[in-house]
Amino acid sequence: MKNILFFVITASLVFSMSIAVPSGGGKDCKYVGVKTCKTCHKSKKRGNQYAVWAGSKHAEAFKTLQTAEADKIAKKRGSDKPAAETKECLSCHVTGYNVDGAQFGKKFKKEDGITCEACHGPGSAYKSLHNKKDKKDKAKEACFTVPSVSNGAAKDLCVKCHNKNSPSYKEFDLNKFWSKIKHPMPKK
Repeated sequence: MKNILFFVITASLVFSMSIAVPSGGGKDCKYVGVKTCKTCHKSKKRGNQYAVWAGSKHAEAFKTLQTAEADKIAKKRGSDKPAAETKECLSCHVTGYNVDGAQFGKKFKKEDGITCEACHGPGSAYKSLHNKKDKKDKAKEACFTVPSVSNGAAKDLCVKCHNKNSPSYKEFDLNKFWSKIKHPMPKK
C-alpha cells in the first residue's frame, strides 16, 4: 500500500510539473540559467530582481534537498534514494525537471533551485528582447511568459508545487507569498 501511495504521489507531482513549467513556444528555447538573468537584473535602477530571487526560498530549493531532514522525508515517502536524487522531490525543487537535457545551456545549474526560468520560460531566445518596449511581443513569441496574479496564471503555476501533496505544505496564500517574490521592473 505504501508503494502504491508513493507511486500515485510521484506520478501526480511529475505530471503537475510537466504542465507547471511554461512551455515557452518551442524546443528552440533553451534554459540559460540564473547567472545569465543576473547580468541585466542585478541593478537597483532596473529593480534588482536577482536580489529578490537570491533572498528567496526558491533560491535555496535544491539545497534543502541535501539535508538529513529531506532524506528522512523522502525515505518516509518510500524512496530508497537521497531526496536530491528523488524525482518527486526534484520535480518541485529544480527548474525544468522534466525538460530534455539538450534544452539546458552551459550556465544552467539544477543546483540553483527554482529560478527565473521556472516562471518566465527558458530564456535563450528572449534574453535580449524582453526588457525593450518595442520588443515585448517578440519576446513573448520567443518563450517569455509573465504569470499574472490578476488572471490567476501565477496561482495556477505556484500551486503545482505549493499544494497538499507536498510533505512540507503550509497553507498557500498567494498574496502573502507573492509579496515575498514579486520583482517588477520599475516604471520609468
